[in-house]
Amino acid sequence: MKIALISTSPRKESSSLKVARYLQTQFPESKAEDIQLVDFEEIDIPMVGRGSLDKNQLTPFQERLLSTWGKADLVIFTIPEYNWITSGELINALHQVSGKPFAELFQNKVFGLVGVSSGRGGRRPCLEINVVLNKLISFQNQYSVISPKIYESHDTGKNLDENGKSTGNEIYEKGIADFVNYTLGIAKKWHGIQ
Repeated sequence: MKIALISTSPRKESSSLKVARYLQTQFPESKAEDIQLVDFEEIDIPMVGRGSLDKNQLTPFQERLLSTWGKADLVIFTIPEYNWITSGELINALHQVSGKPFAELFQNKVFGLVGVSSGRGGRRPCLEINVVLNKLISFQNQYSVISPKIYESHDTGKNLDENGKSTGNEIYEKGIADFVNYTLGIAKKWHGIQ
């Protein structure tokens, strides 16, 4: 199974990237080459009203994002929470891929959502993106599913170091393990994998 981990914070060495790096280590049955990570640090998707994505003229970042997402069976977004909402970059990216040229991004996928906070938060951005993703799947008349289990990465800077390694909080580790097991179970059922 191909897994895309998409860290959706544009900040350099963000907490969302730390969580995505930690998640890379949580799929022991998967080969390393089947788990790809894309970081929004270099995002260059034009803002709505100022330009559009052209599938035939993609930048290296756009090509990597769309290729990784398109090839994945399971797409997990690590979503930052900024003042109780998510980043404009993620909302803009979803808007820019909402047209027919990008419909395959919403076909036969399982999506997983992880909200990332430096304090006690992360739920609200996941709920917002859940609504947007469901609308895009439906609008595109595609067949995909969003795992109902979300994970809220609380106190991320205390629980993960700069490289995305756990600092030893057993509750944090168990929470992510439960999210991964559940979401992977949904993905296996969806894709008919035993």
